[in-house]
Amino acid sequence: MPFSDKALPDGTLAISIVVPVRNEAENIIPLIEEISEALGARRDYEIIYVNDGSTDTTGERLSAAMKRWPNLRQLKHGISSGQSAAVRSGVRAARGAIVATLDGDGQNNPAFLPELIRALEEGGERVGLAAGQRVGRKDTGFKKFQSRAANAVRSAILNDGTRDTGCGLKAFRREVFLMMPYFDGLHRFLPALMRREGFDVAYVEVIDRPRRSGVSNYGFFDRLWIGIMDLFGVWWLIRRKNPTPEVNEVTPK
Repeated sequence: MPFSDKALPDGTLAISIVVPVRNEAENIIPLIEEISEALGARRDYEIIYVNDGSTDTTGERLSAAMKRWPNLRQLKHGISSGQSAAVRSGVRAARGAIVATLDGDGQNNPAFLPELIRALEEGGERVGLAAGQRVGRKDTGFKKFQSRAANAVRSAILNDGTRDTGCGLKAFRREVFLMMPYFDGLHRFLPALMRREGFDVAYVEVIDRPRRSGVSNYGFFDRLWIGIMDLFGVWWLIRRKNPTPEVNEVTPK
């Protein structure tokens, strides 16, 4: 049975699932089915696919799927603008107070979405992000090596207490995400930026899967130098953050 949208009294939703995709036509339907199965007991969520300038039949598959799933929305970028831009477009359009993200290639298992959302909800206002931490990586040896190296360098410079920032499975508070300075590559530094804003980060171990079909749209060498510049840019932002002063309203006596 397709999910029936049920908005909260003020017209918003509790949860928005944001999935950035580019040229993932074969993975569209299987992943939507898994997301719907994982969150089937809830009646307060939407799924937002951000079509980041796809040149295959991704857009057509999503348009057809919207007839089957009334809670499915598609946003389209005229040209490919990257994963961070796609995530931001989805978050800005989201009606949910909590946003959860996952990659559109099928490697992130939607079965872990409820656990991520629960970790965020149970953490209360002090927790701004629940981040998936991959175990049993299914990538090639070279990709696992480059990921370990990048995470080690990032952790040493930012001291963000996070083993794996590359996992697409995350849940965060929409209003907190939109407070952050936006830049291309933002999604790779969410734990450090959340801590910069004074929020805690919860961690959930998730089991990685092989890509279902297609090839990766995100290379290593084409983002290497940009990633290094982003790293030192985030380090600068953290260093320049002023403590938030305590504010008390004065009322007449």
